[in-house]
Amino acid sequence: MAQAVVIGAGPAGLMAAEELAGAGHNVLVAEAKPSVARKFLMAGKSGLNLTKDEPFDRLISAYGDAADWLHPMIAAFDAQSVQSWARDLGQDLFTGSTGRVFPKSKKASPLLRAWLARLDEMRVEIRTRWRWLGWDGPALVFDTPEGRQKVVADVTVLALGGSSWARLGSDGAWAPALAEAGVPLVPFAPSNAALSVEWSPHMAAHFGQALKSVRWRAGDLASRGEAVISDKGLEGGGLYPLTPALRQGADLYVDLVPDRTIHDLSRRLSTAGPKTTLTRWLKNGLRLPPPKIALFHEMTHGQNLRRDDWVKTLKALPVRNAGLRPLDEAISTAGGVARSGLDSGLMLIAKPGVFCAGEMLDWEAPTGGYLLTACLATGRWAGRSAAEWAGPSQAD
Repeated sequence: MAQAVVIGAGPAGLMAAEELAGAGHNVLVAEAKPSVARKFLMAGKSGLNLTKDEPFDRLISAYGDAADWLHPMIAAFDAQSVQSWARDLGQDLFTGSTGRVFPKSKKASPLLRAWLARLDEMRVEIRTRWRWLGWDGPALVFDTPEGRQKVVADVTVLALGGSSWARLGSDGAWAPALAEAGVPLVPFAPSNAALSVEWSPHMAAHFGQALKSVRWRAGDLASRGEAVISDKGLEGGGLYPLTPALRQGADLYVDLVPDRTIHDLSRRLSTAGPKTTLTRWLKNGLRLPPPKIALFHEMTHGQNLRRDDWVKTLKALPVRNAGLRPLDEAISTAGGVARSGLDSGLMLIAKPGVFCAGEMLDWEAPTGGYLLTACLATGRWAGRSAAEWAGPSQAD
């Protein structure tokens, strides 16, 4: 029976622990924070989106450049598997009109309580306030309330998160220890991030209001979904899928009337009287809501648009911005442990017997259930690979 150590008690780490314990190994889970799965619980406050119930080819395509790498892992634990797993933990689920899957309670805490109870029955030991510092020879070194502790593990799974939401545990502080061990790392970058916009004073009246029924475009990426006007800029599910292009400095455009064609808009404009002002046409002719009208004026201020330009600008309004919000404000991160540093079982080539899972791996995906699905799938994959590497338990 091997001594397995899982470092990080988020979804990926807990899934790896479950797999290792299920294979008959002693499992210790070390978590730096005072309680487990803090980011998981925070994400669940607005409704825990477990996965996206859609055909597998569409599901896997959401992972972009990492799709071929993650393919076998997510195929082994896909959207249907996620739902079955949650139901086995006593959670009733429902699927929304967009395919997003939620617990009927909409909360993360009942699922987490049931999961922790199962792990307790499997004799998984969880120690909180145990911050991993790196290695001292073969031993894992931890800073704990009882002082510095060393643990020699037969097999280790690292599930340390990315580098956003540091207050919840994902602070990227693990990177130097892996770099020192010769593990190739890709620099962290924000993913699913809000956009900084320096608004003029008149936009303050619209802070907190949503831009609905719009279509966004940046580079080769496009997304239809709402965004909220905040005092710092723009944020929301409509923008998050465009983060990869925005990180590269692509210009952002928004179609404020995606359900109306240029021909239809031109026809409507032609029926407006010659003295009709732009504001009157937007408000009375198109009946646009105030946030859209305000954004249109904000982004065209000082341009003195000709009447002939109104339609094309409505369909492709340039959104001036100051780039993505800081890394720690992002929902998730790109970057982390490079694919080249791992074998097919997610074991570090530079550290045999050490496996990685979850957001610390260099992949990214939009919100909508894709993040959690991949964390669970890679945690399960790493846990199973670790159990296989450790060999059969004495019970076997």
